[in-house]
Formats: sequence, structure tokens, C-alpha cells
Amino acid sequence: MPVYQYKGYRNDGGTAAGIIDAESPKVARVKLRKVGVFPTDMVEQGLATTTSSTNTSGRSTTGIGRSPALSTTDVAMMTRQLATLLVAGLPLVEALGVMVDQTEKKSVKSLMADIREEIRGGASYSAVLERYPREFSQIYVHMVRAGEASGALDQILFRLAEFLEKQLALKHKVTNAVLYPALMLIVGVTVLFFLMTFVVPKITAVFTSLKQALPWPTVVLMSISHFLADYWAVILGGVGITVWAARRALKTEAGQLTADRWLLKMPLMGEVARMVAISRLTSTMATMLASGVQLLDAMDVAKRVMNNRVLEYAVEGARQNIREGETIAEPLKRSGEFPALVTHMIAVGERSGEMEEMLRRIGHIYDGEVDRVITRFTSLLEPIMILAMGILVFCIVVAILLPIFEMGQMVR
Repeated sequence: MPVYQYKGYRNDGGTAAGIIDAESPKVARVKLRKVGVFPTDMVEQGLATTTSSTNTSGRSTTGIGRSPALSTTDVAMMTRQLATLLVAGLPLVEALGVMVDQTEKKSVKSLMADIREEIRGGASYSAVLERYPREFSQIYVHMVRAGEASGALDQILFRLAEFLEKQLALKHKVTNAVLYPALMLIVGVTVLFFLMTFVVPKITAVFTSLKQALPWPTVVLMSISHFLADYWAVILGGVGITVWAARRALKTEAGQLTADRWLLKMPLMGEVARMVAISRLTSTMATMLASGVQLLDAMDVAKRVMNNRVLEYAVEGARQNIREGETIAEPLKRSGEFPALVTHMIAVGERSGEMEEMLRRIGHIYDGEVDRVITRFTSLLEPIMILAMGILVFCIVVAILLPIFEMGQMVR
């Protein structure tokens, strides 16, 4: 039977530590609670490195029943189900128990069971969620904490579910828009590489054996073909090294900042990236403000969902200026990173006292803009890529046929 080393608190508030044997961590926790001990950390002896960790705030976080990180879809579904059960009048622990019984996915069932056990031990729901940063973001934890403080946890969870579902839909739109062109590009490059390194050399070998002057398109084609055939390993190695160096650079703050700045300056792609970031920022802030989170806290958390360092720094600069007494719109306008429509609507929201509604409208507007641009992008990109591939193949065919036509004229 496994042996677990635990730390925790007794009923009288004193600390407790020791070892206990049990069939599983859950059984060990039940045994300890029966004797008046509430464990905060439990490590199976010999597996300490995998069952206990420390989060970024320095607190010990448990790894009891630790399951693989859940997807955003799983978290959104869990959130909506829990909100529905709370609206029906079930207490939180009982609602979690119902979810454990009804859920078929093992990772979700395990996580919900662990959360229920820790809440039974006296912890708040937000405090327990904070121990699972892979599954529950800071936005999620802040909003749940605000819901607990206001007594409207069920309504906050509904807003969270809608927010997560909206973010998922936006992510899928962008991913689907990029996936098809990327697949076409990979297939096209692969086909051209095969033609240039295997097919073309065999055909042009006939022309070389004739020892006659060749048209310049054929000479250029043969030169490129020979280079690719002779140095394909060097080319692939260079591409691999470049990708590796780029990934290393992107892990640094300076590298990420440079890449994000270039992205925003790219035609069309930069426009889409900026609109997606603004949509995420405004939608997140609107949801958090409506849930009772303070403005500065909402900005601090919401800026991290933008996934762009340049825009994050602009929001952080505005946040510092707001702390010193400025409005929201003015520092955002000075940064030069936000369109006039955004800063103007925020200014109107500040004057009218309807900031949440204005932010929600901005998010809705830019969601529509993202749809429009992506639709236009995908509708234009497919024929452009097909045309480009056709032109390249046509050039290869012409360069091969020209010497054949010349030989036919010489025979006549």
C-alpha cells in the first residue's frame, strides 16, 4: 500500500505533519480529516518531484490526483454545467459531486473530484482553482473570486462560459483561415522540390548530351535544378537551423517584442493580429468589469490575453497613467497602437459611465471585422496560390519544351 507524507493543519489551528498509508491520495485525505487534520500538501514517498510543486506566488500547490491539463473546450463545458447546477439551487460541493458522477471524461472527473475534496476541507473555490494554473487562467480565478465576494457565483460562471466559448470561436476562425493556405503551401513546395530535384534533371540530361547551345530559360532551370539536387541537405539543414534559432529568439523578451512589432507591420496579417488582440482585450475587460473586478486589476489580467508584447506594453503604460489619475482613452491614444475608433468609444464610455457596454461593443465590432477580413483573405488567397503554382509549373514546362522545339526546327 502506498505511503504518503503530508503537511496540514489541525482543528485547533496548529500545524500537522507526518506519514500515512492509504490506497490513494483521496483515501488518505479522508482518513486525515476523520482525525481532525486538514492536509495542504501530500506527497507519495519516492514521487515528490511529480506530486508537489510551487506556483509563481510562492505557495505550495498540491498535485493530488493530478491529471493532464484540460483543453479550453473542457473548461468551458465544465463552467457552464456548474453554473446551471448552481442556478438550480444546489450547493457548490453537491454540484461538483453531480458533475463527478455525470462526467465520462476521466481527466475532468479526476479534477472535479480533487476540487470537491479540497473545498470540503474548508478552502474557497477560487483558492482551489488557483492551485491549478494549467487549467484555470488568472482571468478565470479573478472572476470566480469576484463572484464569491458578490454572492453571484452562478451568474459569473455563466459569463465565464460565454467568454471562453467566444474566445474558442475566435481562435478557430483564425486557425481555420491559416490552416488551408499553409497546407497548400506545403504541398506546393513539396511538389516543386520533387520536380526540380528528380524529374527535371533526368529530362535536361538529354539536352546536355547533345552539346548544343540552350535557350536561357532552360539554362536557368538547369542551374536551379542542379543546385537543389546537389545541396538539398544543406538547404534543409539551413532551414532547420533557422527555425531553431528563431524559436530560441522568440523565448527571449527582446526577440518576442521584435517579432510582435514586425507582425503588426505586415500587410493584412498585421491588421488581423491587431484586431484579434483588441477584441480579446475589450471582451475580457468587459466581462471582468461586469463581474465586479476593479479596473486596474482587469487591465492587468486582460492585457495578457492579447498575445502581443507591443500592445501589452501599451496597455501597461496606460494602466500606470490611470493609476496616476489620467483617463483610459488618452494614454491608449498616445501609444499610437490603438485605432481612433477604439479610443473614441472608450472615451465615450468613460463620460457616460457605460464603460462595460462600450468595451463589449468594441469587442463585437472587431469580431465582425475579423470575420470580414478573414473571409476576404481566404477568398483571395486560394486563387492567388493556384495562379502562382500554375505560373511556376508553366515556366518549368516552357523551359523544357524550348530546346525540343529548336531541335525540331533543326531537323527540318
